[in-house]
Amino acid sequence: MKKLALALVLLASPARAADALSALYADGQYDAAMRAGEAAHTAPSLALAARAALADAVMRDAPCMACLKRAEADARAAMAADPKLADGPVWLAVALGYQTRLTGILAARWRGAPGQAKAALMQAVRNDPKSPFAVSALGGWNIEVVRAAGAYLARALYGATEAKGLALFDRAVKLQPGNVAVRYQIGLSLAGFDVDRYHDRILGELDAAMAAPAQTAYEKFIQARAAALSALLKAGNRIGFDTRVRKFQGYP
Repeated sequence: MKKLALALVLLASPARAADALSALYADGQYDAAMRAGEAAHTAPSLALAARAALADAVMRDAPCMACLKRAEADARAAMAADPKLADGPVWLAVALGYQTRLTGILAARWRGAPGQAKAALMQAVRNDPKSPFAVSALGGWNIEVVRAAGAYLARALYGATEAKGLALFDRAVKLQPGNVAVRYQIGLSLAGFDVDRYHDRILGELDAAMAAPAQTAYEKFIQARAAALSALLKAGNRIGFDTRVRKFQGYP
């Protein structure tokens, strides 16, 4: 099946190859999507391979650094193939963010991951200012840096602020209100930042993620996660909620 999928992508016209790759990703055939995307070696196919590697990592029961490294490599290859494509920088930043949660902030700073992620996301937003993924990811980067470093150091070292993060979240929602992944990630980001201050916003984002029509296997998966988080928060089960948030954010 994997060899057949790869052959269909490589032998098809560019348009049909892109459709075949998208279908593999939508169906949750991530290994096939990664192999076919890497073999096609175009910027869009490599970006989709990176996205598939990230979906594979998120949906595993335990953290998978190898998955994240593969996503990083594919995203960097997509950027090298076409620096103007927004998807490559977005998935690079997401991969670096998940890696930071496994290695710790000190190792990430030593590697320069926060600065690399910011540069990638700024590039993505410049390339496609109407991409809800790029805009929301940049918002999430601001929130995560403030959470990890504190407001003063986040602003001084990286120019990250809570206000910027919130404004970017609002902008992403306006760009595509029915995007399941974007609404879920905004809710998850704020849940890991300050659940008391953003209690109502978190519930609103999770409920929006559940209400929107799922287009892919990944979106169906995160809708189930959104439902679990929403139920815990509404029930006032903070220990269970905080534990799930940390797990869903990719912490070991």
